[in-house]
Amino acid sequence: MEAINSWLIEFVPLNETWRQIIIAVVIFFLFLALRGLFARVIFRLLLGLTRRTKTDIDDRIIPVLENPLKTLILVVGTYLALSYLPLGPGPDLVVNRLYRSFIIAIAAWVLYNVSGRKPFQDMYDKFNIDPALADFLAKALRFLIVALALLMVADVWGYPVTGLLTGLGLGGLAVALAAQDAVSNIFGGIVILLDKPFSVGDWIYTPSVEGTVEEISFRSTKIRTFAQALITMPNSKIANEPITNWTRMGKRRIKFNLGVTYSTPREKLRRCIDRIRELLQAHPGIHKETIFVTFDEFGESSLRIFLYFFTKTTVWAEYLEVKEDVNFKIMEILEQEGVSLALPSRSVYIESR
Repeated sequence: MEAINSWLIEFVPLNETWRQIIIAVVIFFLFLALRGLFARVIFRLLLGLTRRTKTDIDDRIIPVLENPLKTLILVVGTYLALSYLPLGPGPDLVVNRLYRSFIIAIAAWVLYNVSGRKPFQDMYDKFNIDPALADFLAKALRFLIVALALLMVADVWGYPVTGLLTGLGLGGLAVALAAQDAVSNIFGGIVILLDKPFSVGDWIYTPSVEGTVEEISFRSTKIRTFAQALITMPNSKIANEPITNWTRMGKRRIKFNLGVTYSTPREKLRRCIDRIRELLQAHPGIHKETIFVTFDEFGESSLRIFLYFFTKTTVWAEYLEVKEDVNFKIMEILEQEGVSLALPSRSVYIESR
């Protein structure tokens, strides 16, 4: 800059103020033209450092620094250009405060971009953190970054930050009291995401609703019922209800009574029970751990065979297919043995005189 000033003094007949203005403009456009080059050089240095590390987190962080870095170079160039001008004490103070405010804003911009979920996705996957919880943590951190940046900028411009914090505290208390339901829903969402009683896609049952979970947010949970209606449940309510997660069954139960007529001979009844038990033990869709087929009781109009077993699948459609196949094969056994199913009936005897 001194060389440019000397050249202007020697060859351009201008006063000191105009020379300073020209030099300030040169400084500004020099930084504007070379900011891309400066950014590339700094990026190469940073990439060289990140290649030596074992983690991939820094490799994801570096790309989000590009735009803030270019802006920082331009802000520094603008500050240097304005500093070269004879503005006086008052304007110099304003320029200095603007420069510090922009530096704080750029730092907050970098932290805001870095605090997103994407750079730390591997860490969230490693610790099995729910995506909704990860999004909430990222949003909360970003809100804190913006709030701190605004407070720091207010302090730079001489505003009483302590009084502002006190006012925000009282205002926050009033808002919290007025939004108790919203706060309870948020805490209910945190409980659901931490305890994980269900996930998106699970079939759940509560005293209030039954269906498939479509979305979990921090305010509510959306459940698609089997009638295809979409129900939005407040998290504070669903978190305090007993939840049955049918999707997480290891196997699915089938339980019923089979009634045959009282005219069925004892040997035929025993043979039917043995054959049905063998059928279930050999069926590829039936879980072998628990199978009960027993002559249970003498009913009002039938001899009752009790069947209790489980399918290997928990998927509703596949469960129905296995159950249907078993029912047809039981009918085939009864037909082969010549045993008839009993219908509910009642005999009425009329006494004649």
